[in-house]
This record gives sequence, structure tokens and C-alpha cells, in this order.
Amino acid sequence: MLTRQAADSRGNPAFYVATWRRSSVLPLPRPLFETAMPIWKKPIDLALLKAANRNTAVEHLGIEFVEVGDDFLRARVPVDHRTIQPFGLLHGGVSVVLAESMGSTGAYYALPEGYRAVGLDINANHLRSATSGWVTGTAKPVHIGRTTHVWHIDLHNEAGELTCVSRLTMAILAPR
Repeated sequence: MLTRQAADSRGNPAFYVATWRRSSVLPLPRPLFETAMPIWKKPIDLALLKAANRNTAVEHLGIEFVEVGDDFLRARVPVDHRTIQPFGLLHGGVSVVLAESMGSTGAYYALPEGYRAVGLDINANHLRSATSGWVTGTAKPVHIGRTTHVWHIDLHNEAGELTCVSRLTMAILAPR
């Protein structure tokens, strides 16, 4: 059970705890980015995302956006002939394409009209292989600033196991 408490035993502000097997209490990390309302500054829905990605690497690799939340995007990629490397595993570069596609899309839609977002840096740690099915990613902002955005992306296989963790930094370009 997850509960939010006003302060810990040392008087530090709100923290999250999980109660496990009755009496054990484990501290949980704070959410990456807490929002009271949607972060999107432009209209966004799955149909718009699908149309925007026609004739792109996203469409070619079979990546599908599957959910738009108030502060996250979720997309998936198939593990098939288009996305595997010679040993039959999901290619690490495809995981990075999925992560960057979600993070850059999120950054774009979180900006006011006229602003653009371009990739500045991406990091990916491949933790487990995927050999079949779908790999699904969730992208959430860590920082939404005036000149940069930082997005955290977790990828999971169909068994729910974490396969890749990625961090994307976007440069924000003002209207010309």
C-alpha cells in the first residue's frame, strides 16, 4: 500500500512510503515530476500522433503510441524482423529510437505554439533482452524548463520486466 505522509521522522517534507507485510515500511522515491494538471500546451491525442508519424522511422519500425496521460506518453514497438539484430534480440538502437520518439514528442506537445524541441543528449542502459512480443515505453518529464526539457523513459517487455532505462535532454528553440 502506498501512502503519502506530511513529514518523515526527522521533519523532512512529504515523502512516500509503502507498507509491506504488515509492519515493514520502505521509503519510495518521489515521483519524477508532480503535476496538478496536464502538461500539454498543444492539442494531443492518439490520432494526431499517428498522423504526425506517417512516413517516418516511427511508422517504418512499427512503433505505436498507445496512451496519452496528463503528464506521460506511452508507446510500444514490436519485436519482429524490422527491429531485431542478428542474434534475434531487439536491437538496442531501436530501444533508443522508441525512447527518443516518446521524449521528443512529449517535449514538443508540452511547448507553446511556435516553439520547437530538438534532441541534445540521450542515454540508454539496456538491462534485459527482448526476443518476441512488444516492448512498451513510458516517457515522463523530469524537468520542463525555458531552454531545456529532461525526460525519463522506462521500457518494459510483455512480462513487465524492465528492459531499458533512458534519459533524454531536449533543447527548446523559441519561435523565429
